[in-house]
Amino acid sequence: MALPPFVLGTIARGSDSRSVVVVPHETDPCITAYDPGEGAAVDAELERRRLRGEALGEPADAHHSRARRAFGLSETAPCDPAGRIVLPPLVRRKSRIDGLALFVGTGTSFEIWNPQVAREAGDEALRELAEFRLSEGGRHALQAEEERG
Repeated sequence: MALPPFVLGTIARGSDSRSVVVVPHETDPCITAYDPGEGAAVDAELERRRLRGEALGEPADAHHSRARRAFGLSETAPCDPAGRIVLPPLVRRKSRIDGLALFVGTGTSFEIWNPQVAREAGDEALRELAEFRLSEGGRHALQAEEERG
C-alpha cells in the first residue's frame, strides 16, 4: 500500500532504514506503526508502565503480555522507492485491513485502520475522519492496498 506524505516525511526524518515497524494495536482493532528508531522509546514506555504496575500491585504477567504485544507481534515492513509497504499477513488480519486503509497520525507513531472499522469505533473524532476520507473517495490519508504479502 502507498504511504501518505505525512508518513513518508516522518520516515525520512527518522532512521535511514526506509522501513516501518508494524504491530497490532494494544487495545484497538488497528495497526500501530513507527520508525524503527523509535524502538528505544517503546521500550522505555514499557518499562515505565512495568514500574507503575509494580507499584500498584499489578501481576508481573501483565507486563509480559504488554511486552509480547509490543515486540513479539511486531514486524518490520520495508518501504520501497515508490513509498509503498506490504503489510505482513498477521497484522493485516488482526486489524481487518482488506482493501482501503486509513492512516491516522498519533505523534511519533501512526495508526492504520480499516476505514469501515474506524467508522464503527467509539472515538467520535476517528469516526468523523473515516467518514470524511471515505466521502473523498480514497484520496489523501486513505490509501488502497496495492500488494499482498
